[in-house]
Amino acid sequence: MNLRRIVSLSFLLLLTIWAAAQGLAWAPDGNSYYNIEGGDVVHYQLPSLERSVYLSKAALTPAGADSPLEVEDMAFSEDASKLLIYTNSQRVWRYNTRGDYWVLGLKDKSLRQLGKGRPEASLMFAKFSPDGKQVAYVSEHNVYVENLADGSIRKLTDDKGLPKLINGTFDWVYEEEFFCRDGFRWSPDSKSIAYWQVDANQIRDFYMVNNTDSVYSRIIPVEYPKAGDPPSPVRIGVVDVASAKTSWMKPPGDPQEHYIPRMEWTPDGREIILQQLNRKQNESKLMLCNPGTGEARTIYQEQDDAWVATKGEWDDDMPGWDWVNEGKDFVWVSEKDGWRHLYLISRDGKKETLLTKGEHDMMAISLIDEKNNAIYYQSTSPDKATQLYLYRVSLDGKGEPEVISPEDIPGTHQYNLSPNGRYARYRFSNYFTRSLASWISLPDHKPLPGQQDVREVYDPSAQANSRIEYFKVTSEEGVTMDAWIAKPYDFDPSKKYPVVFQVYAEPAGATVKDSWQPYRDFLYAGDMAADGYIHISVDNRGTPAPKGRAWRKAIYRNIGQLNIRDQALAAKEILKAPYMDTSRVASWGWSGGGSTTLNLLFQYPEIYKTGIAIAPVTSSLLYDNIYTERYMGLPQENMADYLAGAALTHAKNLQGHLLLVHGTNDDNVHFQNSEMLVNELVKHNKQFQYMAYPGRSHGLREGDGTLIHLTTMATEFLRQYCPPGGR
Repeated sequence: MNLRRIVSLSFLLLLTIWAAAQGLAWAPDGNSYYNIEGGDVVHYQLPSLERSVYLSKAALTPAGADSPLEVEDMAFSEDASKLLIYTNSQRVWRYNTRGDYWVLGLKDKSLRQLGKGRPEASLMFAKFSPDGKQVAYVSEHNVYVENLADGSIRKLTDDKGLPKLINGTFDWVYEEEFFCRDGFRWSPDSKSIAYWQVDANQIRDFYMVNNTDSVYSRIIPVEYPKAGDPPSPVRIGVVDVASAKTSWMKPPGDPQEHYIPRMEWTPDGREIILQQLNRKQNESKLMLCNPGTGEARTIYQEQDDAWVATKGEWDDDMPGWDWVNEGKDFVWVSEKDGWRHLYLISRDGKKETLLTKGEHDMMAISLIDEKNNAIYYQSTSPDKATQLYLYRVSLDGKGEPEVISPEDIPGTHQYNLSPNGRYARYRFSNYFTRSLASWISLPDHKPLPGQQDVREVYDPSAQANSRIEYFKVTSEEGVTMDAWIAKPYDFDPSKKYPVVFQVYAEPAGATVKDSWQPYRDFLYAGDMAADGYIHISVDNRGTPAPKGRAWRKAIYRNIGQLNIRDQALAAKEILKAPYMDTSRVASWGWSGGGSTTLNLLFQYPEIYKTGIAIAPVTSSLLYDNIYTERYMGLPQENMADYLAGAALTHAKNLQGHLLLVHGTNDDNVHFQNSEMLVNELVKHNKQFQYMAYPGRSHGLREGDGTLIHLTTMATEFLRQYCPPGGR
């Protein structure tokens, strides 16, 4: 469940601003980068950071147009003679992955649009062939290739007129839960394309209803497999560009009992490598396939008593396979020894070398610097699980991992590394330090000329003036959890204050991170600290913290049970402080946090008196199969676990005050979740407040005034039923 992205518009805006600041495009050699500034493509040379205009607005203005293209992304051909420009993007589910593409000849400054004759903004994932002579893209569920010399367009796949036979991209659930979007790969010789085909015709649609854009309602179908239903059949095809003939790969097993979340060519172009997961996602097999015959052989496999972690858990930028040593080996990630570690695997799977030794988790690969025999990755020690640092380890498995980030400034260290590993855009923050940024060299972590030294700017004395504190709480069951607390500005320990717990508590996200987070109280229309609230968040077992496999997978078959008990028992300990008013305790959360809020309110009414639940899953049986079956198993085999963790099961226990909020066109957590909960609450004569936003999706982003209305409503509800101020 990709819920860590679903918050409020204010938080989304912050993320957008941060992403734009990081949205530079590296030159292939890593010694410079490009950025979009004021409509121009500008070039920065490193280490001097000398700026020059690489492409002016005039060069980006099509013939006969009055204004330049609004460049949203760009990519160079391998010979750097052409530039592919992405513009006019449109949203598909979560991301703007559909739009228009243009090719700019960098020598003659010729500019022409691709896909002439295709519908406007219908092209997806366009990319140059390795030889730079063609561009392939997806349009309306088919893969096309366009010859750049004569402009001819060839359709390579056939959807057979079936509305949900998807070539080169994915259905809703693959995108949401495996982060799969770009679904095709050029062969190294530019003669073939490997692609996913998803037959979403084999699964049922979930219907949403648009009641507001016309006097007659409109049905909106979404291909959406619920927990307990088999997934869409998926297969890998290799199409010859010249003949448009496809050969199908033949991994063993029923396609509706397996997933293929990763696929790529081997560097020599002689084979296709893919990852196959069984439906329970507790068995992973890596296979090499002959692109001509489709014959597949398994080279590497692993199992887990819960689930096998996949790339989406540490990197949602899915394209590519991490090949090294001229294709003789690849880098892989496994939790089989209890920690998320990097391994070097030989192409035949017969040899593996543990790279990241020790009791710490690899949280994200930053760069594989093969030239310098190193891998940069983000990690931390379990006792600093709220923080994040850059590490480096030898690619050959020799030596121990070393910390590159300055450990004397504790917090979250983030990097955008150059392809050659020499430079990085560096950002640091912690809970009392706003984001500090600098350009640095690596591996010495020194600021480039003219750049600030973050260590010198960092002010540790600011911690004493922060109203936020990070701490650990140990429950009566011996579970130690990380938490933060934000106290009122005029905090008086002799008074008692209302307490609001901000929760998520599921495997898709953590809320306790040692970074600057101005969005902590995004649901509150005002200042919680000024109004006299104590604001708290706790990360329970099952959240994706760098505390080892056992911590993360304790939640297996226990969503709605273990995480709820951890949260409640942590609250029980926290509320022992004499300045906590146990008669004024609230919880609020969105999506998985909404689910958590409901279960806390229903299962522990003696603790939680007020709850605000936005877009909650009220039963795991109502959510998609990939997320749910990964963490809960198959309902056909353990229905009791599903029922025990469902808010619907416990709704009859409501004693406090509940505000339930949902968008009626939520394609992620369907509106039916709240409708079923409403019925259950009504059945037991439980009084509550309810807001259904017409036509809004999971993020409630649509419609004028939605965010202001939501925050105003939530704030007034909280003030009424969990009154602010010390007493």
